[in-house]
Amino acid sequence: MTRPTGLEAHPDIVAMRAKYERASSSTAAQVIDGLTLLAGLYLAISPWVVGFNGLSRLSVSNMVTGLALAALALGFASAYGRTYGLTWIAPILGVWTILSPWIIRSHTTGSIWNNVITGIVILLLGLGAMAVGTRKMPTR
Repeated sequence: MTRPTGLEAHPDIVAMRAKYERASSSTAAQVIDGLTLLAGLYLAISPWVVGFNGLSRLSVSNMVTGLALAALALGFASAYGRTYGLTWIAPILGVWTILSPWIIRSHTTGSIWNNVITGIVILLLGLGAMAVGTRKMPTR
């Protein structure tokens, strides 16, 4: 068993985690986390909802990206104080979602519209999640 180094009890780290936990308990943060989770789950099932599941590479990309986003959203919702450093990944997943039909070279009109709209939503929610941690929060 390893002994803690004492760094996790450092006053600055404790204060920083407390700040992020207060930020994550705000209504805006909870809405952003919930919508991000739903957007990730939608992206994962979108090939079957929209009907482009025959495009296997794009279907797999959407499923993996959506599940990764949903896992991030669960982390943000349950332990934002420990996962705030990963918020920059969500907007990148949004940009990937927008560009993936052309990068993978597997697309139809429906898949393009689906990925562009879903990607924009994910990008905006990701930027919102990043903004939650940078807002000035009142102390309790």
